[in-house]
Amino acid sequence: MKSTVAKRSKSTVLKRSIVLLGHKTSVSLEGEFWNELREIATQRGRTVSDLIAAIDDHRQHTNLSSAVRLFVLGFYQEQHAKNHSREQLVANVKPDEPSAEARSADAPRR
Repeated sequence: MKSTVAKRSKSTVLKRSIVLLGHKTSVSLEGEFWNELREIATQRGRTVSDLIAAIDDHRQHTNLSSAVRLFVLGFYQEQHAKNHSREQLVANVKPDEPSAEARSADAPRR
């Protein structure tokens, strides 16, 4: 039986042509990155080409394929951080402990 790592390491790089600023260029990415890029574009209501054009506009000193990979990685790292922050907030609320609002409402009035 093959391990998950072995399966992941056999990812196929796919080369796709897109038009950026009226010029045809190609981007080579692993299939998983193309899938995730499509998902991100769909979530944002954009086309993959529009999203790649935006990535191209903001990239610094790296080739376009690397910039796209870093964008996808950053997108999911940001999502993970947001989800982790929410989990921390929920974990810090103790169900047996009343909230500050509840404690002040129960306090004796003078």
